[in-house]
Amino acid sequence: MKVHLKTLGCRLNEAELETWAQAFQKSGHQITKQAEAAQLIVINSCAVTQDAARKSRQLIRRIHRDNPQAKLVVSGCYATLNEDEAASLLGVDLIVSNKDKDQLVEKTLTELNMDSMPVLSTEPGEISLFTRGRQRAFVKVQDGCRYRCTFCIVTVARGEESSRPVQAVIDEINALHQQGITEVILTGVHLGGYGSDLGNNLSDLIKAILVATDIPRLRLGSLEPWELPGDFFELFNNPRLMPHLHLPLQSGSDTVLRRMARRCKTEEFSVIVSQLRAKIPHFNITTDIIVGFPGETEQEWEDSFNFIKQIGFGHIHIFTYSKREGTKAAGLPDQVSNEVKKQRSRQLHELAEEMKLKFFECNVGNEFPVLWEGYSEPLDNGKQRVFGYTPNYLRVGCVIDSDVSVENRTIDCVLTAVEKDFVVGELEGNTML
Repeated sequence: MKVHLKTLGCRLNEAELETWAQAFQKSGHQITKQAEAAQLIVINSCAVTQDAARKSRQLIRRIHRDNPQAKLVVSGCYATLNEDEAASLLGVDLIVSNKDKDQLVEKTLTELNMDSMPVLSTEPGEISLFTRGRQRAFVKVQDGCRYRCTFCIVTVARGEESSRPVQAVIDEINALHQQGITEVILTGVHLGGYGSDLGNNLSDLIKAILVATDIPRLRLGSLEPWELPGDFFELFNNPRLMPHLHLPLQSGSDTVLRRMARRCKTEEFSVIVSQLRAKIPHFNITTDIIVGFPGETEQEWEDSFNFIKQIGFGHIHIFTYSKREGTKAAGLPDQVSNEVKKQRSRQLHELAEEMKLKFFECNVGNEFPVLWEGYSEPLDNGKQRVFGYTPNYLRVGCVIDSDVSVENRTIDCVLTAVEKDFVVGELEGNTML
């Protein structure tokens, strides 16, 4: 049977697809990128915003319309929060809630009576590579969150915290490495809470991975900037742990952060950033910001804007606040007008672009080992532009001959100039090519 896997939303959803792909193939089934060729389609839905829930519904309808013969399984946050609605959509054969995600493959094969083909289950595959090319994979290490930020519906959808055993994570990373994966990103709803139910912590997990695997590059997914283990910063002494963290700030105003029920004040955030940058030059800090949170005054916005500018981020995911039913923030007074939210969003986008280009420029002239990806742009005169990422997650573009492949290779590169969306690089040691 051919299985197509589709996701909306976060990296955690991506990591879950990774796990399901492994399990489906072990059961004798084949992963396909073509939805129209599949006999079974699994959708991992999202509901982080009302718009995400709407897109989930649209995706379900479109998938069924394009391949009405395929069995359709829906999981994820939209399906969990709106189970009856999702089940009633045309073509949906099975809903698997977030609490049952670990059994999704088993439940699908059992409840939909799908016949397997054991001959395929012994074939080595590249299932981890089906969405992201040949060099990077997301590994889910944790689910759920004990905190209740007032804007967040995900904690309701994902439930209580649950961590995977260290050995299970190590085994998955070693399996991925054997398949040719060069870089792994650890993900979770509350990644910093890893181990709260196991008696260990995120530092313990990272140390174990660095000892018990040979994966060349280890990255961390989105990490809340609080409760970091005491020895966390020392971990970056190991060059295999990449010097980039996505630390969601959400607002640069302490009074707004209080209404959001965030557990990190701006001063504490600033200390974390300073420690990281003191540890490793050119450490890349990226973040999330919510614009127009209920009650956000002009003074709070100005305070927030100035703090963001002071920190200087390599990249910002900017979210214009919108009501999300089921969250505390939806009922807060003094909702900000759409006109004001749009104006503040434009202002922050301009600042974010300035900071990104400034960070690009600060890295020009330096040499980095770049992990090159499969994607490339054809150019004239028998050339192509290939793309890859530095350890601190700068996207690099480099021109090489069209008949040369550097995919999934790590080759040193000198950064020479700045373009809008990437840094221009020149490969060192062309004889390696």
